[in-house]
Amino acid sequence: MDVNGKGDLKSPLLQHQNGVAITISPPNQNVNKKIRTLAFKVGGITCSSCVASIEAALGRLDGVKSVTVSVLQGQAVVKYVPEVISAKMIKEAVEDTGFEVIEFPEQDIEICRVRIKGMACTSCSESTERALLMLDGVKKAVVGLALGEAKIHFDPNVTNTDRIIQAVEDAGFGADLISSGSDLSKVYLELGGITSADDFIIIREALESLAGVNHVDINVQEHKATISFEPDIIGPRSLIQCIQEAGFGPNTYQATLYTPPRGGEMERQHETLMYRNQFFWSCLFSVPIFIFSMVLPMLPPYGNWLDYKVINMLTVGLLLRWVLCTPVQFIIGKRFYAGSYHALRRKSANMDVLVALGTNAAYFYSIYVMIKALTSNSFEGQDFFETSSMLISFILFGKYLEVLAKGKTSDALAKLTELAPETAYLLTLDAEGNVISEIEINTQLIQKNDILKIVPGTKVPVDGLVIDGQSHVNESMITGEPLPVAKMPGDKVIGGTVNENGCIRIKATHVGSETALSQIVQLVEAAQLAKAPVQKLADQISKFFVPTVVLAAFMTWLGWFIPGEAGLYPRIWIPTSMDAFEFALQFAISVLVVACPCALGLATPTAVMVATGKGASLGVLIKGGNALEKAQKVKTIVFDKTGTLTIGKPAVVSSVLFSEVSMKDFCDLTIAAEANSEHPIAKAVVKHAKRLTQQYGSENDHFTEVKDFEVHPGSGVSGKIGEREVLVGNKRLMSLFNVPLGHEVDRYVSENEKLARTCVLVAIEGRAAGAFAVTDPVKPEAALVISYLHSMNISSIMITGDNWATATAIAREVGIQKVFAETDPLGKADKIKELQLQGTIVAMVGDGVNDSPALVAADVGMAIGAGTDVAIEAADVVLMKSNLEDVVTAIDLSRKTMSRIRINYVWALGYNVLGMPIAAGILYPFTGIRLPPWLAGACMAASSISVVCSSLLLQYYKKPLRANSAT
Repeated sequence: MDVNGKGDLKSPLLQHQNGVAITISPPNQNVNKKIRTLAFKVGGITCSSCVASIEAALGRLDGVKSVTVSVLQGQAVVKYVPEVISAKMIKEAVEDTGFEVIEFPEQDIEICRVRIKGMACTSCSESTERALLMLDGVKKAVVGLALGEAKIHFDPNVTNTDRIIQAVEDAGFGADLISSGSDLSKVYLELGGITSADDFIIIREALESLAGVNHVDINVQEHKATISFEPDIIGPRSLIQCIQEAGFGPNTYQATLYTPPRGGEMERQHETLMYRNQFFWSCLFSVPIFIFSMVLPMLPPYGNWLDYKVINMLTVGLLLRWVLCTPVQFIIGKRFYAGSYHALRRKSANMDVLVALGTNAAYFYSIYVMIKALTSNSFEGQDFFETSSMLISFILFGKYLEVLAKGKTSDALAKLTELAPETAYLLTLDAEGNVISEIEINTQLIQKNDILKIVPGTKVPVDGLVIDGQSHVNESMITGEPLPVAKMPGDKVIGGTVNENGCIRIKATHVGSETALSQIVQLVEAAQLAKAPVQKLADQISKFFVPTVVLAAFMTWLGWFIPGEAGLYPRIWIPTSMDAFEFALQFAISVLVVACPCALGLATPTAVMVATGKGASLGVLIKGGNALEKAQKVKTIVFDKTGTLTIGKPAVVSSVLFSEVSMKDFCDLTIAAEANSEHPIAKAVVKHAKRLTQQYGSENDHFTEVKDFEVHPGSGVSGKIGEREVLVGNKRLMSLFNVPLGHEVDRYVSENEKLARTCVLVAIEGRAAGAFAVTDPVKPEAALVISYLHSMNISSIMITGDNWATATAIAREVGIQKVFAETDPLGKADKIKELQLQGTIVAMVGDGVNDSPALVAADVGMAIGAGTDVAIEAADVVLMKSNLEDVVTAIDLSRKTMSRIRINYVWALGYNVLGMPIAAGILYPFTGIRLPPWLAGACMAASSISVVCSSLLLQYYKKPLRANSAT
């Protein structure tokens, strides 16, 4: 892929088949079933008769929707309903016909993403993960707390998405399916002209009969359809046309696009609104309780009426506090009961358990006090109704602020998704390329191979190929490259980039989920879901944290109650309105509440989310927390040479004349001789010579035709231009034609060879006329990057397949001390393993297919974004701008992120380490300071908010090295 090929991040896996397809009409019972596609190789197919027998055998099977067999490729593609027939049965049916099934997917693995609602801490995510992994057919499950999502790999022959969602709900959390692996592309349509239930059946059958349609889901109540399709075969305009043509007689159907609300955003808004409303309702009851218990009794005579006795010692104040607290405890606070029930049922404990224990202890002890006051003429006790209600209010307020802050962690990702324009100009061309019509359409309706017009100042709607016109395109939104990139016919353009000055026509090559923008978004989403190894610490702590806290709270209660009853500390320490039991109970509740582990679970994922999103906006794609954590430990970086340290394209750096021939004639003859050569060095020489002819005032675009043109492999070319014999090549060619080379020529050649340059000599009529020095130029920022890495205590090594002389010269130019040259791809990987055995963490920076083994072998693989798909797939970090500065950015960002995670742990554990002893009353004997339960709840909420806000500071990260801006 060339420098403009960043859009080609993903190619379709299945090309359109040339075989004949038999479509089997679906039985009625399968109308609402999902359809899956199975592709496999069949050995022994030699003719159309073989195809017919296989198609007939499979076509008879119940549950098979369509069969396509290709003679040329020896491949079968079968669409089937997995709930009716399995992939194994399809394989056996083919083998029964006498053909061998090869390259059959032994285990059909599908991936789905599920949104999970109601997770409060790392214990919740751990238990959800366990519940999913216990489900038969689930191979791998990763649950992201900060993102509120799960990514599940499962065998669709054993389980399905409905069972996965049921497993999450059984664990006590809400679940919604975001996407399934079979959904390559989706279109959302609003249906019109519906008059009866039969219309939905007609539309469904019409759509399912189309090749390329995977699944049709129709919402009868809302008259909306969601269609999953394969963009290689069919597109959204064809689907709309199919619906419109499905009507007959008086029935005419319409279909229009509608944009469903973004699930994550909608869910987050709903969650924010829920916590806000619950907090306001809680305050409506809790504030009066606080006033009745804490404020008015301190302001006589305004609070005297609260002491009025209703029955025996039951006062008006106590009765009001009970009436107001009960809705907070059992209606507003029911989420804590539900969360505790589900946590305890799965034999784990989370934040909800601690909150429920603390508030119930306060509430039911207060009920005990109220009953004693009701039945006694002399009992005096202190109730804790304000503790229970204020505690729930503060926790809900903390969760509300936490959800607000967490919403900002995905801001960078949201900005990426909004880059694509809403509309585009679709052109219809005739056979000669003339425009027949031009219409403005929604970008969601664009199909592969559409011809689109991009006018100046508008965004490119999808990835495509320029077929007409010239312009400059600003790709900074995708690649971060500040300078507009020149585009001409044959160049690739990326969806979301801005066309600067010219009008161009493009042919759509990648649409929907296959565009570079979609791939980047998917990559960042996957990175945000992946767990960093450092998070294992929080996961391990959470397993025993809650039981330890409960034990600590009980020991705190015993530590204050028993000595209080035994008179081991002064009675004056106990407030006059309490006894030793109540006094000890307040300390125990404070310990329970202040130690909630919410912040601990948020410390890592929120930082990883912000860092990966920020990295993507800077042109550095980091594939998850694992890559982030490894990158900050890198001590040695291994660079490939060609295309990594160098630009990767030959260029002429100097030219010289050795005879009396004019520069104009010299260049004209060179261009004429080299114009027929396809060699990269020849192209570089021609390009440079043309530039020189323009510089010397020549306007001649037509050069003399070469006679007797001959290519001498490994040496150069020769030919007759006019009456003059011209040779262009190396010293071997000159020797072959007995051209004498003087001292001046030898000196020029040797000087340039020392600088790793290739000399192209030009001889006219048997005499050396001049020469060009060609090299693969070093990237302008390379030396600065190597120097900066050295200042970061990171050593640099170069590994290349090129010769030692060139490698040494390039290394000397950029400042690299250690070089390995003439190394094959596997040798590169072996060298990296040798370095790893010395105990150093190694990163590899490369761009080509030959670098892939080394990228995989390295602890951190960094792929240059303009490189090949294989290298990008193998790497942990993708540098989309193809700029070496971003090697520094990736490492620096990882260091800043890990530093931020450590700070987050200090915030999270700091509240617990400092808060628990204070809550347990360690300072009370010396200073009289104690932490009331409601204030402990505020501290617990503050710990979560401070951790999320600490992570958000990464949004202000600035690149440490900006060579381009300085030049």
